[in-house]
Amino acid sequence: MPTVTRTFIKTALVYAFSGTLLSALWLINLARPLHPLLAAVQPTAIHLIVIGWLTQLIVGVALWMFPVWSKEQPRGPEWLSWACYGTLNTGLLLRALAEPISALWATPLLRWLLIGSAGLQVAALWLFAALVWPRVRAKGSGR
Repeated sequence: MPTVTRTFIKTALVYAFSGTLLSALWLINLARPLHPLLAAVQPTAIHLIVIGWLTQLIVGVALWMFPVWSKEQPRGPEWLSWACYGTLNTGLLLRALAEPISALWATPLLRWLLIGSAGLQVAALWLFAALVWPRVRAKGSGR
């Protein structure tokens, strides 16, 4: 299994744990208030689980299992995979930090951080598409 795939999958597991823990803290906070910030973490927890865990797991496995790109680069340019990983995770971490805080103390800077985090996540999707598009072809086709 390629290193980038292992990294995507291990990071996905960290996000699964983090998102689940954040969801549990949010639920506990509903029953017994612990901190005002916990009232605003539900969307972040869902994002960590859906994008951080599910999407990242899918991307990692797809990079590993899709048909080969070429004999020289079976999974495509490795730097492109790492760029996808970096932009996706930078966007996720920016959102995880800025979203709950902006729900309580909305400032223009936090709004721009959220916009930037969304832009990074969209960029990661485009990088992933660039990696797998050439690998999706009809059975038996040469390329």
